[in-house]
Amino acid sequence: MRTLVKYAGMALLVVGLAACDGKSNSATVDSSSQSNPDVTLMDGKLSFTLPAGMSDKSGKLGTQSNNMHVYADDSGQRAMIVIEGSNTSEDLKVLADRMEEQQRKRDPQLQVVTNKSLTLNGLPAQQLDSVISANNQSSWSSVVLAKVDGKLLTLQITLPADNQQQAQNDAQTIINTLQLK
Repeated sequence: MRTLVKYAGMALLVVGLAACDGKSNSATVDSSSQSNPDVTLMDGKLSFTLPAGMSDKSGKLGTQSNNMHVYADDSGQRAMIVIEGSNTSEDLKVLADRMEEQQRKRDPQLQVVTNKSLTLNGLPAQQLDSVISANNQSSWSSVVLAKVDGKLLTLQITLPADNQQQAQNDAQTIINTLQLK
């Protein structure tokens, strides 16, 4: 489990990630709406609306694993990573706290904005919002942790934090479209 949290932490910095298992998982993108396509993952148990300008970049990152999906704009500054992890019995708050702690070790300037519980379609989730710094740039990061069929789902959204309020609103707009079954 620490390895998964470590990988999710690395995702916060939008660097090389490794997935936890190699189970087959298909992604469906409904491109009938070019500006905001709907994405369905985990055999229909997760869906969300992809923001305008972002597209599936999963195959372009060299990963052979099917349980990590990456969506980004052409610049790579706006990104969304979805990881279907392994089964866990750990509490989502504990996992989010551990992730926050690990991020603080890597980024002493980390600004945690929220670490809160939320409910997505009646299922518990945890949301960790922060501003991270890397290479003299700041990024808004929203991480949502949830369990789907006992497996840990990590969804991480990274946006430029030039305008922190706008980045927070944009991330929340994506989170508001999340549907879990």
